[in-house]
Amino acid sequence: MWSTILSYVPKWTIWAQALMVFIVPIMIYFTTNWFHTAIKRGSFSRKNKMIPSPKDISPAEAGIGPGTETGHYANIKLTGTYTTDLITVRETFGKNADVHIREFTIRGTNTRAAIMYTEGLTDTDLIDQYLIEPLMIKGIPELKQESFLHPEQADFLSTYLKTQILPVSEVQETESLQKLAKSVLVGKNGLLVDGLPGAMLIGTSRLKTRGVDEPLSEGLLRGPRIGFTEELSDNTGILRRYGSDQSLFIEKFEVGSRIKKDLAIAYIQDIADPKLVTEVIKRVKSIDMDTMLESGYVEQLIEDDALSPFQQILNTERPDRVIGALLEGRVAILLDGTPFVLVVPVTFSMLLQSPEDYYERWIPSTFLRILRFMAAMLALLAPALYISFISFHPGLIPTKLVLTIIETRSGVPFPSIIEALIMELSIEILREAGIRLPKPIGPAMGIVGGLIIGQAAVQAGIISQFLVIVVAVTAISSFTIPVYSAGLTLRLLRFAAMFSAAVMGLYGVVMFFLLMCTHLARLSSFGVPYIAPAVPYHLSDWKDFVIRAPLNMMRRRPDMMNPTDEDRKK
Repeated sequence: MWSTILSYVPKWTIWAQALMVFIVPIMIYFTTNWFHTAIKRGSFSRKNKMIPSPKDISPAEAGIGPGTETGHYANIKLTGTYTTDLITVRETFGKNADVHIREFTIRGTNTRAAIMYTEGLTDTDLIDQYLIEPLMIKGIPELKQESFLHPEQADFLSTYLKTQILPVSEVQETESLQKLAKSVLVGKNGLLVDGLPGAMLIGTSRLKTRGVDEPLSEGLLRGPRIGFTEELSDNTGILRRYGSDQSLFIEKFEVGSRIKKDLAIAYIQDIADPKLVTEVIKRVKSIDMDTMLESGYVEQLIEDDALSPFQQILNTERPDRVIGALLEGRVAILLDGTPFVLVVPVTFSMLLQSPEDYYERWIPSTFLRILRFMAAMLALLAPALYISFISFHPGLIPTKLVLTIIETRSGVPFPSIIEALIMELSIEILREAGIRLPKPIGPAMGIVGGLIIGQAAVQAGIISQFLVIVVAVTAISSFTIPVYSAGLTLRLLRFAAMFSAAVMGLYGVVMFFLLMCTHLARLSSFGVPYIAPAVPYHLSDWKDFVIRAPLNMMRRRPDMMNPTDEDRKK
């Protein structure tokens, strides 16, 4: 009797798998909560370090001595005395060989003046034509020397220079030595005139930028052949050109505690939710880093969940995509120095949608969109399903196909997980190498390298021919995703699905998929559920979800965005 009862008791491997099913999610849950708590508490921030005492601070850190005024720790004012201020300015720029100071005398007054500019950031022809020539060649014969040196005439002199002498559009005044130094180092010109209490900041910069070209990361067969550039003013101009609406507001901020960069937030006032705009501005203002080298810095610092593998902010080079998002009530973030514009909030379905979906008729657009959703599932789960069926559930495969797979796997010395890892890692290495290699040989390296390695591995008996087909379909499917970052996320999660399949078979794949869906259901982007309109359910938004309805049926903006103006048509 006991032997009969014991025969129904599962083996220890089954008990181990069941234990792992319960332990792994619990460990992931507690680890994630610990990281979230640590991030909110600031345990990983350097702000919690001990503040040094004044005795430990060097003179440079305290803003004392030559060359320290350009830092973020000092705000010394100009004295108004030309000789003293010029000496201080020279000490401020120190050994910067690219900063030039041109001294001259204003004609007709014998008044000394100096222009400061940075080589490579300003146009010397413009300086000669609009600054030096009006002051040094034409002069100011109407004014006498005494009027320059008399303190009561300083305001009159400043107004006279700005309104009648200097034919430039951008002129500012400052008494801060720090602002003068920073402005000169970012491309403006500083003008010191004997008798003025401060300095003038004059914009004559002309940076070398590339032209407006077609985006390289988001190619389309039908659509505008124009993309953003690295110049913020060009990008805002492109937005104005595409969105010629007086309700399109563009607010500018400075980000970076040490190296300042301009950042712009664009939204349509009578469409975007005011709470969303306020939240975006709040998060942007809370950024505290030395500088923002690329919009990816901003993306990582303002997203909702830094531990999630899924991107919660869309990055794009296409102006038409940004304008389309703004018309739905979203907000765009533009950073100087990068062509990638951020769009918030974002949902998972947006990552699988292409601007071309709206340029073609709705039937082929719907077909292509469904095809992308299917390809995303293949890119995520195809190798994991192969491992689970081969290692744990061969009985679920049709008999003829099983015989074919067994024949192709005969002589393969590795289990399915090892051979799948060999091929997947090889493909990822080839893909990364193809990106880094020069453009003429990059594509050839990726295609030829994959064919050669796959064929050689099959002939060597390391992997099976059927696995080569699975890996090839997986790699091709990942290329159908319009947003590169979204494809990168699926490529990363693919390995987690493979390990789940290797441990628990098809049951592990199902558990991995359910765990991912649970995470997606809890994830949000600036208050908008990540998998909306599926959860929570918005029937009207399903017209632009998996199926792209005809344009004349899409009369309302997405309800999940809570737009101020809900009607698309007037």
